[in-house]
Amino acid sequence: MEHRHWEKANLTTSLLGYGCMRFPTLPDGGIDEARAEALLNTAREAGVNYFDTAYPYHGGKSEPFVGRVIAKWPRESFYLATKLPVWQCDSLEKAQKIYREQFERLGVEYIDFYLLHSLHTARYDQAKALGIVDWLWEEKKAGRIRNFGFSCHDNAAGLEHILRDQPWDFCQLQYNYLDTDDRAEEIAGDRGYALTEELGIPLIVMEPIKGGTLANLPADAAAPLTALDPDASAASWALRWVGSHKNVHLILSGMSAEEQLADNLATFAQFRPLNNAEMDAVAETARILHSRIKIGCTGCRYCMPCPMGVDIPDNFSIWNKLGMFGQPDAVKQQWAAHFPDAEKASHCVRCGRCEAVCPQHLPIRTALAQLQTELDDL
Repeated sequence: MEHRHWEKANLTTSLLGYGCMRFPTLPDGGIDEARAEALLNTAREAGVNYFDTAYPYHGGKSEPFVGRVIAKWPRESFYLATKLPVWQCDSLEKAQKIYREQFERLGVEYIDFYLLHSLHTARYDQAKALGIVDWLWEEKKAGRIRNFGFSCHDNAAGLEHILRDQPWDFCQLQYNYLDTDDRAEEIAGDRGYALTEELGIPLIVMEPIKGGTLANLPADAAAPLTALDPDASAASWALRWVGSHKNVHLILSGMSAEEQLADNLATFAQFRPLNNAEMDAVAETARILHSRIKIGCTGCRYCMPCPMGVDIPDNFSIWNKLGMFGQPDAVKQQWAAHFPDAEKASHCVRCGRCEAVCPQHLPIRTALAQLQTELDDL
């Protein structure tokens, strides 16, 4: 198992970390605890020593389940990470209540990596103003937190604002070979990665396979990769690309099935950074995927709010997913079962307010009508 040393903290983690957000589930939606525990045990026995959960995962059931599993392991054999849902904390007292509950759920006396969860600029500034940030530094001094950091869903400018404001022990970002541009609202991209390197803040990467989409590539997009190694999984290419960046100390993967765990363990058992030819192949795959995008929306949300309630960027995100990856069944499920009807493109009245403020000068009205037809026809 590939490991990475954290010089400042003087600890060593497996490069692969287990994300505890996507455990296998039962028909009623609950965690399939027998399968999930077997997955966790297999990972630990193979050398994975970092396990990442959060207060809201699996409807609040992830932390208690993880606590029951790790109670059977020697405490020094693993690192535990969890996160404070700052959007639920309208006061310091509320944050402290949730924090105490997390320790009870997990059954531990200290937490190795504690994160402010899902920050953007406004959310961070509020947590700081409420005294939550200063209080958590005090908790670190008291030894109940060993390393204090945050996960971020903001663009590079927002990330930089947060990064430079505290002496963080680490940060956690979305990063994958498809989302390297920093123009999108929630993605810091290459610029975000470079900031962590410049400031010497160790980086943990989440969504290295873009929620699983980079594990199932269309044949034309996969061709540059399969030409070099026809036996390698698409997921392994995405993970190796992330792990080839020197400031990446840990890569999280939410493994929900035995075959996913087996493939990832094989990737990290004898980890190989990408060579120049392989980097070029990944770049070509990304180029092909980008060429399949239906519309060049960056998710900046300057077009919002729509007076009719249409969530324009989210409509475009689903449409672009269909264009890039195909997967009509998965897209249909997302469109029909999980996307609110009140926010769909069908409510557009072609007023044009969105196009007047779009920095990309996109034909939003025409595109909304087209995507509604295409997605309804799936």
